[in-house]
Amino acid sequence: MIDEATVAKQESETPKGVERTTNGRVFLPAVDILESEDAIVVAADVPGVDESSVDITIEKNMLTLRGKVNFAVPEGFSLVYSEFGVGDFERVFTISNEIDREGVEATVKNGVLRLRLPKSKQALTKKVTVKAG
Repeated sequence: MIDEATVAKQESETPKGVERTTNGRVFLPAVDILESEDAIVVAADVPGVDESSVDITIEKNMLTLRGKVNFAVPEGFSLVYSEFGVGDFERVFTISNEIDREGVEATVKNGVLRLRLPKSKQALTKKVTVKAG
């Protein structure tokens, strides 16, 4: 059973002793993680991010998603009130050795980053046929 809850936009905390190299707010994107027999799919909400401002890295067993948001108040206007909270996105996941790193695919459309993490051939379930005899 899956709990469906409305998740508020959560600002990322900088780990103790670590400094960010850029100013501004950084948010944790809300994600859905789905699994099929041959892959894991991660869908992350990253409004304001396009394919040119996404950085995805896999180092050792760490999958890091980063998205830069370029938001500018239109010329002649000033921001009077804001509920949305504009900032970049960052989220880190630990992944299994069962993921085929060479086959990872990513797309971004309408503010949703979708990653397909295929399972390696060794990790796939194999059905063994039993013969009489």
